[in-house]
Amino acid sequence: MKKKSFRKKLIALATALSIPACMIATSASADWVHIGYMGDLNNDFQVNVADLLLMSKHILAKVQLNYDNTYNVKDHFYSINGSEADNSLDYLQTSDINQDGRTDIFDLLLMRKYVINKWSDPVYIWNDETETTTDTTTSTTESTTESSTTTSATTASTTNSSASSDVSSTESTTLTSSLTTTTSTDIITSTSTTAFEFIEAPVKDLYGSMPSQNNASMVVFYVDFPDCPYTYEPATSEIEKAVFGPEDTSNKNYPFESLSAFYKRSSKGSLNISGKVFRYTTKENKSAYEGDVYHINLINEIFEAFRDSEDFTIFDGNGDKVIDSTLISVPTSAGDENWWPSAGQYGGNPDFKVDGMSIGHVIVGNAQIESKSDYKNFTSSYLHETGHCMGLPDYYLYNGEKDFEGLHGSAGYEMMDETNADFSAVSKLMLGWYKREQVSIYDPTTKTQSYTLNNAQKENGNCIIIPCGKLENNYYSEFLILEYSTLDVNNSRLKKDYWWRPAGTGVRVFHVEGTISDNIGWKYWKYASGENEATNNDNGRRFIRIIDDTETDNLYHAGDVIDSNISGFKWYAEDGTQTIDTGLKITVDSMDEENCTITVSEK
Repeated sequence: MKKKSFRKKLIALATALSIPACMIATSASADWVHIGYMGDLNNDFQVNVADLLLMSKHILAKVQLNYDNTYNVKDHFYSINGSEADNSLDYLQTSDINQDGRTDIFDLLLMRKYVINKWSDPVYIWNDETETTTDTTTSTTESTTESSTTTSATTASTTNSSASSDVSSTESTTLTSSLTTTTSTDIITSTSTTAFEFIEAPVKDLYGSMPSQNNASMVVFYVDFPDCPYTYEPATSEIEKAVFGPEDTSNKNYPFESLSAFYKRSSKGSLNISGKVFRYTTKENKSAYEGDVYHINLINEIFEAFRDSEDFTIFDGNGDKVIDSTLISVPTSAGDENWWPSAGQYGGNPDFKVDGMSIGHVIVGNAQIESKSDYKNFTSSYLHETGHCMGLPDYYLYNGEKDFEGLHGSAGYEMMDETNADFSAVSKLMLGWYKREQVSIYDPTTKTQSYTLNNAQKENGNCIIIPCGKLENNYYSEFLILEYSTLDVNNSRLKKDYWWRPAGTGVRVFHVEGTISDNIGWKYWKYASGENEATNNDNGRRFIRIIDDTETDNLYHAGDVIDSNISGFKWYAEDGTQTIDTGLKITVDSMDEENCTITVSEK
């Protein structure tokens, strides 16, 4: 999560400029041809880490980009009717991604969106010098960047690359309003990697570096600056307690008594997070590390400082030679502009390693421990960011006027949204936190089916999936998912912490569009909420929605009926609008403190 006012401005600029990759000129009468990309600074017809390094060095005044540095795309120009045009662009034009007349940190952030977060394709540059065009398909491959010459610090970032080596894109099945029978061969639901027969984690194929099942490790650096120290100096044991401590229901911060304990409960014991904490004071004052969006200098400095004294192989929980995750926490007084909590892949030289380990996802933020007994904000802030390290996106958009179009009402509490609550059925499914028998899939051939939903916040919590058409392997498709949400365990503070919003117990229904995309070898959620272009500014498909998304009590209780009269209870049409009737209704039959019964039937 990043500072919202800053993020809103950034994404609005990106929305105004971004052109989807599918809009390559293919009409015989078109006058436009693709001649380059905004952000390609090294003339290789790609936008990648090498360009990020150039941009960062320019902003730090280490490299000067000017009109004398000509970007010539002739060698990459499409051959049209046997001829080529000499089309040239210059560095300043291609580096000014948001077209505001200067190259600055906002352009660097947009470039990161393309390269690191994989939230959208780079902006295409077109030329209209030719008379006709033909269908053209281009492909790009990820190139290895040169060794970085950065000598200052680098922020603590961590990786636990559990991504699959399979980089082929998954073709999404055409979705229709008619439901088809889902057989045991339609979906992979189990894995033998744990003793509890948990389902396979769909998120493992994506860009996260931290495993969501079994053992994961985190290296924590509690960092301050010579000119910006902590107002409260916790002992290392206090920091370790806040991150890796055991469950303690008597702790005043419960359920945020520790990051590890919260994840242990939410994952039903399928994820064990361990690690180690280090204290560090930087070599330079705070300002020396600002303006570096990826905190590369800070990360590198910290790892170099401990290179000879620590064994970093212990932070690789799944044995892939990547540090699972790195957390760098700085004082709250460092300010929000540069230090608001955020997470992403390490943006420095990919050849930078410690003890043979690559750096994966890194969390950097200014959530601090306030006192020995007050550290809820510290834990809850980094719980959200750790979800990103495993591959989950933000569940809110970045351009909404209210709360950036997150999930609303009593049903809208979710750790990957803007509230510090338990993970929902959507997250638990994608992270592999259900046992096989806890995932029920509606079979439309039976017409009517009854189910029992257990308390979602307990270890026996389960879910029901209603697929739209065929349910793709690893749930990479469109479906509805239901759970029985309560105010227990990891949700136990909702009424206290969010007293101005409705909260309660009941059935909630999410609409998921889990299709994934593959961009130069990186798989990511195609309709992740951070991608305003992909969601058509919330008017189209979206990774996650809540049914009846209003600031009301939108949980469902005994006697309630959910059907097409409820806003959002429809499938996506071809144009991305929710207009196709499911042909179903859901009736909540009964409810008590621990479970409820529902019936799914044809209308």
